[in-house]
Amino acid sequence: MSQTITRGYKALLDEANAKIKTLPVAEAMALHGRDDVVFVDLRDPRELEREGRVPGAVHCPRGMLEFWIDPESPYHKPVFAQDKTFVFFCAAGWRSALSTATAQDMGLNPVAHVEGGFTAWKNAGGPVEAGAPGKG
Repeated sequence: MSQTITRGYKALLDEANAKIKTLPVAEAMALHGRDDVVFVDLRDPRELEREGRVPGAVHCPRGMLEFWIDPESPYHKPVFAQDKTFVFFCAAGWRSALSTATAQDMGLNPVAHVEGGFTAWKNAGGPVEAGAPGKG
């Protein structure tokens, strides 16, 4: 028997985008480097190695996000307990939209994500560096 998907990724993205803040890349670039803002890179480690990374961004693999945010989790990362604005991004903005909605639902606030993700960041001339990802 085949599966019948009743809510596809497009519906999930539409629901997430309806309730979160999306930053145009120029606005995100203006926030970069501020002490009160944490950029969170959700991409796979291979993507960081291949494409580079935003300087100073915390790398949080998408699969660990909920566990790193929750202070009751044995995997909690203190970076997510800071009183700062969290700006999530991935390659194109899909994973980061879903992640921003999840983080917001968990109570992390304020949160936003970068429209177009790292691809838009790079295409707009945002700073990019190579190397090992920063850890939370």
